Amino acid sequence: MTPAPVGLRCPEHSGKPQGVQKVARAVSGIGSSRFNAVTLTLIGINVAVALIEFASGRYSSFTNNWIFNHGALFASGTYVQGGVGTFAAHQPTFGYHVVGVAHGEWWRMVTAMFLHANFLHIAFNMYALYFAGSILEQVIGRWRFLLLYLAAGIAGSAGALLYTPERPTVGASGAIFGVLGALFVLERRRHINTGGQVAGLIVINLIITFVFSSFISVGGHVGGLIGGIILMWVLLQYRRSAVLSVAAAVGLAAISIALAYARLRNYSS
Repeated sequence: MTPAPVGLRCPEHSGKPQGVQKVARAVSGIGSSRFNAVTLTLIGINVAVALIEFASGRYSSFTNNWIFNHGALFASGTYVQGGVGTFAAHQPTFGYHVVGVAHGEWWRMVTAMFLHANFLHIAFNMYALYFAGSILEQVIGRWRFLLLYLAAGIAGSAGALLYTPERPTVGASGAIFGVLGALFVLERRRHINTGGQVAGLIVINLIITFVFSSFISVGGHVGGLIGGIILMWVLLQYRRSAVLSVAAAVGLAAISIALAYARLRNYSS
């Protein structure tokens, strides 16, 4: 029921937007005058990197290039004449050198979330980031949204390394699942009113993830989702403290890296 000047009125007759329309009008930049700077900047960075990947790749490929070789997420691999060869742990020999997170290249846990495998991959991810990110940025603010996006992305990278360490993984979907996880917490805590649509969207995407696990990073999606849920819950508890909000995001990233380190410390194929 919705409060009215006289008594209460049911949602259908209250004259106020409901469900997704309510969220879109009240807290998102979709259809409003507020500029969602962080969401659009993240989209711009991802698109720019994808175009550079494609332009610099051999045979018009997103993956056969220097950026992918030095930024994709995997535990261990080898360079063979300038390209990544077998993704497995082994001793370097003449003409080869070993690379990967297990060999100290921890930056891959961040860079991988800004790389993509093809045009369809980035199109789906940026579409999801635009709508989900715009809503979350409006609700929790720009800098908290950026913190959550990056920390959830790192949690997604940790999940990918825990679940499929030898598979090269790229994409913003781990961070986007973190955004969905954050929206789920807001939905459950009644900070936004979407009629359970966020929960349904997460379930559908998890089903797709597991059904097509040969092409999709299960660990990356689940890790990002868990990270987003946990961090959003903590941010709500300490929403009045900027210092504790930053500490929570840093803490999530540190725990994610520690879990990846524990998994890869004695890594072998």
